[in-house]
Amino acid sequence: LHSSTRSLGSVLPDVNLKDFPIVNEPILTYRKNSQERKDLVQALKNTASKCEEIPIVIGGKEYKTSEVRYQVMPHDHQHKLASFYYADKKLVEKAIKTAVKTQPMWDQVPLAERLKIWERAADLMATTYRQELNAATMLGQSKTAIQAEIDSAAELIDFIRMNAYFLKECAKYQPISENIKVTKNSMRYRGIDGFIAAVSPFNFTAIGGNLSYTPALMGNGVLWKPSDTAMLSNWVIFKIMREAGVPDGVVNFVPADGPVFGDAITASPHLAGINFTGSVPTFNRLWKQVGNNIDNYVNFPRLIGECGGKNFHFVHKSADVESVVTSTIRSAFEYCGQKCSACSRMYVPESLWPKIKAGLLSEAQKLKIGDVQDFSSFTSAVIDDKAFKRITSYIEHAKKSPNLEIIAGGTYSDSKGYFVDPTIVVSKDPKDRIMTEEIFGPVLTIYVYKEADLFDTMKLVHTSTKFALTGAVFGLDEEWVKCALQEFKMAAGNFYINDKSTGSVVGQQPFGGGRMSGTNDKAGGPHYILRWTSPQSIKETFVPLRDVNYPYMSE
Repeated sequence: LHSSTRSLGSVLPDVNLKDFPIVNEPILTYRKNSQERKDLVQALKNTASKCEEIPIVIGGKEYKTSEVRYQVMPHDHQHKLASFYYADKKLVEKAIKTAVKTQPMWDQVPLAERLKIWERAADLMATTYRQELNAATMLGQSKTAIQAEIDSAAELIDFIRMNAYFLKECAKYQPISENIKVTKNSMRYRGIDGFIAAVSPFNFTAIGGNLSYTPALMGNGVLWKPSDTAMLSNWVIFKIMREAGVPDGVVNFVPADGPVFGDAITASPHLAGINFTGSVPTFNRLWKQVGNNIDNYVNFPRLIGECGGKNFHFVHKSADVESVVTSTIRSAFEYCGQKCSACSRMYVPESLWPKIKAGLLSEAQKLKIGDVQDFSSFTSAVIDDKAFKRITSYIEHAKKSPNLEIIAGGTYSDSKGYFVDPTIVVSKDPKDRIMTEEIFGPVLTIYVYKEADLFDTMKLVHTSTKFALTGAVFGLDEEWVKCALQEFKMAAGNFYINDKSTGSVVGQQPFGGGRMSGTNDKAGGPHYILRWTSPQSIKETFVPLRDVNYPYMSE
């Protein structure tokens, strides 16, 4: 029994966070003579006119090593855009110590104060630094103006604003307290003791910001290893977040050789999590290293990974042909097919193939491939020489295979930039490796199926490849679309009906897939932040317990 005497009151402060609405950042259009276009052109000139030196930053201190690397323009690979330094094992270990030491102090910073920092950062990105971010992304990663605006402006800003919004909404939840005068139950969101390692890719500037700063928002200490080929844009993000008020040591900027970084983080007992976007072999390597060291860790490390896909467009005989053609051209060839979600295989019924083929060929030949500073370019170069060699090896395979026919493109040159022309291949074999392996380049392969084989062909989609990231179906037959929705349930984490497989928007289509496409933690959705917190349930009792026995025992 509890006595009627009330003891200590609640020691937990109420979390009353300022409410605020959320909308997606508007995408600017960059029409001729618009102010944003003038600003961007000037930013491009400024960025291209220098080779920026980028240091390693640990706990606010800058470090340089003898191992110097350069980021070049993929569309003009003799033009150096930035120089940077690889951290060695000792510097990575120093960054780990710094993040681990900083984490408990940062975790004490109230949520309201963190949300203000994130709001300032988003505002800086949307205004003062918008075109600097875009210029760094365009020149360093060979994105066109619209592709940069979608990524390094709108999506980045959305990640910063919306994850803050999701944290605010999450903090509203409190457990049931049946009688607040007797017992108060609370939930608080802690960081994870130790450090988070963020390993980000080249293809989306915004992903770098999300992978490193969302764990930080939740109270963690972070080591950020940016991609060598997205170094400049990622450095701009780091500087903006510092200016907004993120304290030194919370996120440490640590360019490094992949294996050196991976070996150092997985060897530390303080590894609390890895936030990764990249290839399956790299993520598998990290996972194996964590498994081998599992007895040594303070926590079970959280492994969050997004690893790409072999994304599909499946066309039904009832589809709108024009929609299929335009959606597929954009999905397969925007940003040279280097989006995790890009369409790289398509299944077309025989009855529609002549019209779809004519439409694809007509559109493909109109595409201008060139320098991103030419605003009439549809797309530009692939990211580097490794990508160029990998992508062109599939084109050469297509040229030699009797089962494959190249009907558009198939040409390439790396003399000035790493240019690969948009290539369309028709395959007689739906299981040829060009239809099952990730290429990550501007190569689309099409299998034309007999309509009598519709359902067998549908089964091929999710059984012929190990990936399950994005996919789209095109059809106006409602019963078939319902059937496809069920058949392709496990084929894609992001599924589109009569729309292209690319273009997920933060807060609208949370992103991620299963199988070998990743752990499907849905970045851009409300639950993603929960992967980076170790919640604590707290029960405060205000009326002392006076009796060991229960009432029925004395009856």
